[in-house]
Amino acid sequence: MTSHFHSFQFLLLISITLLCTTITTTIAQSAPPPGPPGPTNITKILEKASQFTTLIRLFAITKVGDQINTQLNNSKQGMTVFAPTDNAFSSLSVGTLNSLSDQQKDELVQFHVIPTFISTSQFQTLSNPLRTQAGDSTSYNFPLNITTSGNQVNLTTGIVNATVANAIYTDGSLAVYQVDKVLLPMSLFGPQPPAAAPAPEPLKDKKKKSGDEDTTATSDGKASANSVGRIGLRRDLHGLTGGAIAIIIMFYL
Repeated sequence: MTSHFHSFQFLLLISITLLCTTITTTIAQSAPPPGPPGPTNITKILEKASQFTTLIRLFAITKVGDQINTQLNNSKQGMTVFAPTDNAFSSLSVGTLNSLSDQQKDELVQFHVIPTFISTSQFQTLSNPLRTQAGDSTSYNFPLNITTSGNQVNLTTGIVNATVANAIYTDGSLAVYQVDKVLLPMSLFGPQPPAAAPAPEPLKDKKKKSGDEDTTATSDGKASANSVGRIGLRRDLHGLTGGAIAIIIMFYL
């Protein structure tokens, strides 16, 4: 009797096991496949990589983080971000960031963003100066030059020379590269462009009267004191000559 009871328990256990396996398999087969990943978010990428707290804060203050996410999800050109670490920001002079206006902070952050996707292999063939989202890439504005030496990628702004440490993230649309220094643009931290040469002064107008010497006109259109003096002297001589002639005629009469 006992042996039959144990046999019944054994068969029951096997049946339950088979039933559970069948149910699990059925549920697994009927579950929908995982959906596509959500939209790219630069802030989450930097948070996952850690050591980018200051850059994340600047992205939030200037709204550049939201701008990057919007452009990524609405453009096929992709984007590239050069991300300075917290250590890179801490190496700046004390008060550097606080001395910038909101617009200047925006320009500083935009200077670290390229509006196209750049893979590691493309660094070898870039044309300088590279145009950033800060805009004008001329000498005294936002020039960014990239050179390579073997596997090393160097960035030059005219103020600092930085190096790409490694690739934090790349998916064919967004590339995020860690850099060891904050990229300081010429427009905010460099010398001002030389002042333009002053325009030449206009030549003074000269007027010449028939039978008279030249008289130089002043700014208010009147003759100069020297020319007036010369004219008065000439009139006095004419008067003296006329008087002498009158005396001679009276003598002969």
